[in-house]
Amino acid sequence: MDESQVFDHFRESGALLEGHFELSSGLHSNRYFQCALVLSEPKRAQALAQAFAGQVPVEVDAVVGPAMGAVVWAQEVGRALDRRALFTERKDGVMCLRRGFTFEPGERVLLVEDVLTTGGSAREVIEVLEREGAKVVACGALLNRSGKNPFEDLGLPLVELVRTEVQVWEPSDCPLCAKGDPAVKPGSRTAAEAGS
Repeated sequence: MDESQVFDHFRESGALLEGHFELSSGLHSNRYFQCALVLSEPKRAQALAQAFAGQVPVEVDAVVGPAMGAVVWAQEVGRALDRRALFTERKDGVMCLRRGFTFEPGERVLLVEDVLTTGGSAREVIEVLEREGAKVVACGALLNRSGKNPFEDLGLPLVELVRTEVQVWEPSDCPLCAKGDPAVKPGSRTAAEAGS
């Protein structure tokens, strides 16, 4: 599946939005990718996950994604790789592993995000997994809007179906705010939980 086919899935499902948005990181942008919409259609989710799984360069024992956004994506990628799929979540604003999820020492994990912007949430997840004895061996995203590999300094390969650079601004520098356009926050986290 090439980049244009991935974007077709986003457009056809209404998951590619244009306007003025506040991202979960607190940054503002003129485009928003609502992965929940594209992943809400099982056939699309399956096709995207199979294309993604075919690019994973290392053997993994489990797939993990941070809640809420990457829960479905982690499940679909886990299914495509025939590996168990788990998720981390926030409790009192702190990323953690719950619901009886555990890892064997050294278990190899593919960490996935639906949309990757700064990698802040993923870094929190890496810390959680390492404390639990797992070893993150690669990271991945359905859509990487950072335009780079934010985990290069950690020596982790990044698997992505689409890499795109989308304009983002600090709220104080946002030209859309300067024009008086109100920002919409379609994401799943509050500002206090921001980080990705």
